[in-house]
Parts: sequence; C-alpha cells; structure tokens
Amino acid sequence: MGRSNDEIEKIQEQAGKNMVVILDKWKKKVRRLKIYRACLAVMLMISCAALTGTVYYRIDSSIPSVINIRAGEEESFRLGVPARAEIVSVSDQGSSNIPAGAVDIDLSRTVTMKMNLESVYQMQVKLFGFLPIKQVCIQVIEDQTLIPVGAPIGIYVKTDGVLVVGTGEFQGENGLKCSPGKNIVKSGDYIRKVNGQDINKKNELSRMVEECGGNPVILTIERDGENMDVQIKPERDEAGNYKIGVWVRDDAQGVGTMTYIDSQGNFGALGHGINDVDTSTLMHMGGGTLYETSIIEIKKGAVGDPGEMTGMIVYSDDHILGSITENSIQGIFGTCNAKALALGVNEPLPIGLKQEIVKGPAQILCTVNGEAEYYDVEITEIHLDHDNVNRGIELKVTDKRLLEVTGGIVQGMSGSPIIQNGKFIGAVTHVLVQDSARGYGIFIENMLQH
Repeated sequence: MGRSNDEIEKIQEQAGKNMVVILDKWKKKVRRLKIYRACLAVMLMISCAALTGTVYYRIDSSIPSVINIRAGEEESFRLGVPARAEIVSVSDQGSSNIPAGAVDIDLSRTVTMKMNLESVYQMQVKLFGFLPIKQVCIQVIEDQTLIPVGAPIGIYVKTDGVLVVGTGEFQGENGLKCSPGKNIVKSGDYIRKVNGQDINKKNELSRMVEECGGNPVILTIERDGENMDVQIKPERDEAGNYKIGVWVRDDAQGVGTMTYIDSQGNFGALGHGINDVDTSTLMHMGGGTLYETSIIEIKKGAVGDPGEMTGMIVYSDDHILGSITENSIQGIFGTCNAKALALGVNEPLPIGLKQEIVKGPAQILCTVNGEAEYYDVEITEIHLDHDNVNRGIELKVTDKRLLEVTGGIVQGMSGSPIIQNGKFIGAVTHVLVQDSARGYGIFIENMLQH
C-alpha cells in the first residue's frame, strides 16, 4: 500500500531534521577536537618552555661566575656542559690582546689552563657553541697556605651608628598610647646623627632625646645604603621622660669558630656575617673584639632543633684574642694578637679551589671536647655557582664520635674548617634544621675574597 504525499513529506522533513542534528553534533565534535588539540599544543609549549628553562638553569648554575686559577700552575677542571667558550684577556682599557676566536675550548671535556698573575681574563660561554649563556671571570691568584684553627671564639661587635630594631607604643602622660617614631623610622635603619651630632650608643640617643625638651629632633639615618634626615617630635611618658618610641641596639655578641690564620697574622671566622637577630640584616660594624671562650654546654641537635654550643666569655683585656675589622657575608675578619696566634698549632695547608673539590670523604676541624680535633664528614653536593655564597658545599657528618656529642652540626660550629685530600677547601656555615647531621659550607676562596 503506497504512502501518501503528506506522509512522504513528513518523512523527508524528519530526515532533514535528523541530518541537521547529526551535522550539529559533528560540528560540535570538531570544535571540541580543535579545542582539545589547541590545549594539547599549549600544554606541549608550556612543557617545552619549562623543560628548556630547567635545562638552562641547571647548565647556568653548573657554570661558575668566577673561576680562580693559581698563577704559573696548570689547573684542570671539567664542567661537563654542552657548551663552548672563548677566552680573552682584558686590559685596563677593556680591550683584549688575544685575537677573536683564537682560544676556543669545549666545556664538555676537561680543560687545562696555565696563566700569569698579572693577567685578567673573561670567558664567554655559548650553549651548544652558538647561544650566549654566561660571562665568566677568570681570576689569577697567588697560591697560599692557611693554618686551620677550629677553636671557639667569643665575639663582641659595636654597630656603626645605632640600629633600629623596631618601633613601639608607650603610655603618654595623658594616659593615651604614643608612638612618635611609627611610620618615620623602620626596622633596619641606622641612626647616625641626632640634630647633626654623631652618635654610636643607644644611651647617647636617649640622652639627646631627653635634652630636646619636647622640641622635634632631626635624625640622620642610613636606609638601604642612602642617608636621609627625618624629624620626630618626642612625647612624655607617664614618668615625664621624653621618648620617641623606637627600639634600638648598639652591639651584639655570640660564640663561633675561628676558621684560619694566614701568614700575616690575620684571621677569618664564621664563614657568614653577623646578622641582627631581630631585623635579620647584616650588621654595619663600627669595631669589634675577639675573646677567649670555653664551651660549657652542648645542646645536641635533633629533628627540627639544630642544637647549640654555649660558651662562657670573659670580657676582660687579658682574654682578648684580636680585633674584628670587617663583618661581611663571607664571615668576620681581623687581626690576631699573640694569644690568638698560639691557637694556630696545626700545620699550614694549601688552599683547595672549588673546581678541585670532589664528592666523598672529607674532615672538619672543631672543638667539642676541650681541644680541636678532626672529624669525618662526607661531601654530598658541590654548587660551583650557588646563589648563596655560604652554601656552595653540602656535607654530612659521618663520624660517630661527633654524632654522639652534638648530633652533627650545631650553632657555634660555624667557621669550622673543611679539609679534603690535604687541602683547606672551606668552612662550615649552616645546619639543616630537619637533619642536624647535614649542613652547608662556604668555599675557602670565597672567604679569601672578602
């Protein structure tokens, strides 16, 4: 029985609708597929960029910014990176007397150099031989020997000016809270002058504020390396004394370890600078003194607690070991007196440059039982161009004697010499809080460049 025209038209109409639905679904599927492919492409590009960045960072961090070479001696090092380098000498005028391209080296292989003391060199490193990645300074240094010490020292330093620790409130004579210095001075500022007069002690600041009689005072402060004048109007407290509501410090003291004594009677210690405990900034030092100290207690390190050596310091002239002349990120430095020179009972050792250090056994020299002794450690990582100059060496204490007494590295051991293969390679600087057996050290060449 045949279909009517109306039925045929309905069937055709339905078929058309079905076709539209199918086409619409197909278009949506195509759009989803395009979006999916675009997302994959973006993810691939991000992954490639991340991988490239990681590879670039690792290669960059494995190439030191400075390479020290002993004058007149053959020095070999291997960076093991897919790069080539061109070396030029640099004159006072910045020009080179080495023709361009005359000295081209492959940094994936062992490189051997021999240079003269009076020369300065630059090495342009190119990744894969064509992509500039880094400029390396090659410094030619005189070979030297140092006496490793490893003895505890008491440290006292005066700030260069008065250090602002913070601002605070006090009860005014009217019963209201006062904070005159708030938003005018800030933590880390150094107060150099009050009304044009130099000051170096916090009691001088208190006296001059009191003598102002409530009139505004002009403080000359150093902030981020720049000097500026600020004005503060003191207020009376409940006792009728004028105050500006500023917490200050003018000195610091502590216990550390002497690292070395050189042939000129100079010392280096700590391997890191003295930072203010409240502001965590390197203290600007106006002078300092080393004192004899005796370790009276050792708090053993544990997980989450680095431990500590407590020393007894007698601040008297007959216990002075020398003068501190510099506080820098590489440590504290100064001159020794006869008492300090007597601590250098060990034989002088040649310095070991960072490219000579290898992973494996080494020793540290420290005092935990009344006299300096060598203890076994293992060098686990070497960062030739670490961002933090105090963490170029990673080490782990392996000596059971030291682990039983201290648990590894504790506060107060900063500055303990690190020795490997008969060479003086660095000093202990930090301990890992979560593992007191592990810590960091500074390259000895970094300490010598202070």
